[in-house]
Amino acid sequence: MTAERYDFHGTDRCEVAIVGAGPYGLSLAAHLRDEGVGHRIFGLPMQTWQDAMPRGMFLESEAHASSLSAPGDGWTLEQYCRESRIPELVKSEPVPLDTFTGYGLAFARRCVPHLETTTVTALWATADGFDLRLATGERLRARRVVLALGTTYFKRVPAFFSGLPAELVSHAADHRDLGALGRREVVVIGGGQSALETAALLHEQGAAASVLMRAPEVVWNGDPLDDPSWLEALRLPSTGLGRGWRLWFYCHGQPLFGHLPERLRVDRVARELGPAGAWWLKPRVVGRIKVRTGHGVLAARADGDRLALKVAGPRGEVRELRADHVVAATGYQVDVGAIPFLDASLARRLDCVGTAPRLSGSFESSVPGLYFVGLASAVRFGPSMRFLIGADFAARRIAAALRGYRRRSVSAGPSLRETPAA
Repeated sequence: MTAERYDFHGTDRCEVAIVGAGPYGLSLAAHLRDEGVGHRIFGLPMQTWQDAMPRGMFLESEAHASSLSAPGDGWTLEQYCRESRIPELVKSEPVPLDTFTGYGLAFARRCVPHLETTTVTALWATADGFDLRLATGERLRARRVVLALGTTYFKRVPAFFSGLPAELVSHAADHRDLGALGRREVVVIGGGQSALETAALLHEQGAAASVLMRAPEVVWNGDPLDDPSWLEALRLPSTGLGRGWRLWFYCHGQPLFGHLPERLRVDRVARELGPAGAWWLKPRVVGRIKVRTGHGVLAARADGDRLALKVAGPRGEVRELRADHVVAATGYQVDVGAIPFLDASLARRLDCVGTAPRLSGSFESSVPGLYFVGLASAVRFGPSMRFLIGADFAARRIAAALRGYRRRSVSAGPSLRETPAA
C-alpha cells in the first residue's frame, strides 16, 4: 500500500482518531470527550466480544474488575446490572459473556454516542500526521492516531498447523458457536483458561473433547476470599488480577514497570498470570474431560476428513493421535506487521521489542503521534494491559498526554458531563 494511490485533497481533519471500539477504545473516547479533545472513533462496538468468544463463556476478570473507564465515577458494570435489573454479581463471581457484552454496548451508547460503526482500511503517516481511509470510502487526516486493536489481528497458531484447512484446524477465537463441533472428536491444544473452558463448553454441547498441553499439570487459580480478615488482606492484598503484592504492583505500578530491564519485562508479560484455569471452572473439567499433560505436538497432517497429530509424551515417547478437529487455544502474539491496514513503510518505522511496538510513558510509539493500547502495550506497562483492568490507566494516561492539544470537535458531541443519563 502506498499513499500515492489516494488523493487526499480536501480531506476531513480531526485532532485524534481512535481505531477500535472495544473496552480500551471506548474508555479512551469517553475520557477525551469529557476533556473536550476533538476526536473520532471508528469500529464495531465490542466486536471481538461478540464475534470471537463462544456463547456460554465467562470472563477471566471478576465482576469488580470488569468495568470500562469513564470520567468521574464512570459508569460501571455494577451500575449497568442494577439499572438493567440483572441480578447483582458478587465480587468474586464470574461474569457471563452476554452480561459483559450487553454492558459494553450500553456503555458505547451512553458514554460514546459519537462512535462511528465503520472500520479503517488504510493508515499511513504524512509530514504533519496521518491519513486514514474508511470502509465507507471517506478519507480522513488526523494529527494523532490511537490503535486500540485488542487481540483482533494477533492470533497465534503453531507453525505445524500451517496450510491445514479450516475444517480441521481453528483458533479458539474463531468460534462464536461451539455447537457446530458437537458430536465430533475434538482436541483442544493449550493449558490455560481458554483451552479448558473451550473443552468444557464442547463437552457440554455433545462433543468428545480432550485437552493436550505441554505443562506437567493443570494449574487452577485459588478460590478468592470475599471477606478476608485484615491480616489476610495485608499479607495478600486483593487486586483485579488476583491476590498478592506482586499482582498489586502490576495493577498499580504500571509507570514503574516500564523502568524494569527490558528482558525482565518481556519475561514477566509472558509468564505472569500464565496458563491456568479459574477456580469456578474446575468442577466442569476434572473427572469429565481427558487432559493429557506433558504432551507436545510435533507435526500435524490431514488424513482424509480427519487430522493426524504426531505427539511427544512426558517421557519422550512419540505416538499418533487422530481427531475430527483441533482447536488451538494457543493465545496471541502482538505483531505490528500483522495489522492489515497499516502501511508497510509506517510499520517499518516502528521501533519494536520483538514484534511489539516500543512505547513511551504515554503509550506513544517511535512514530510521533501514533499510540498503541491494550495487549500491544503490555511489554511497556505490564500484564494488566492484557486484561480489562488496564483500560482505566491507559485511558487516563493518554487523555492527560493529549490534554495540551485540546480542540473541541463537533464530531465528538457535547461533554459527557452535559449528556443526560440514558
